[in-house]
Amino acid sequence: MKVTLLKPENYTRSLWKNGGGIFTDIAGAYRADAPAKDWSSLLWRFASTPIMTPGPFSYMPGVDRLQMVVRGRGLVLKAPEREFDERNPFTTVRFTGELEIVTELEAGPVEVVNLMARRNAAEIELVALRESGDRRLSAGTHLVYAACGDCHIRLDGEDFAITDGSTLRVELSEASEVALVSGLVVLGSIQVAG
Repeated sequence: MKVTLLKPENYTRSLWKNGGGIFTDIAGAYRADAPAKDWSSLLWRFASTPIMTPGPFSYMPGVDRLQMVVRGRGLVLKAPEREFDERNPFTTVRFTGELEIVTELEAGPVEVVNLMARRNAAEIELVALRESGDRRLSAGTHLVYAACGDCHIRLDGEDFAITDGSTLRVELSEASEVALVSGLVVLGSIQVAG
């Protein structure tokens, strides 16, 4: 097990693919053989971003996306013949990057967390842990994000305090157990194919 604390002052910023906003990049992985870390070499990415005004989402062919509102409320994603309801915070929605989506903000700006992965390159999961108790983690990369205040977790019997906005990156070579002790965390899990 390898554990690294990622702090907000070390996060990077990048433009949305369509240029309509700015991501706060928390963690990610790109193809090792790629000449640049860009959208074409992306394997997976964990980021937060404000959505300040209604508008279209970026077109991301071949990318699967998970999203969750962590601040604010009232977000709805509208696609042809389908709607993704994120009106209540900490609700995860899954959609593909090919889908034409336009946002609707019913109660003002929101902040969301995105976990995205190149299709067939990684399996991803995004959940909010709000109640104390154990959760099994499979081998892979896990990101424990303190999205709205300080929190405290126990990982294989070891205690970790995570300050507001920070992320504990956990690399597991075998399955483990995590327990939320206090606060609320957003847990992003990534299992890279192969």
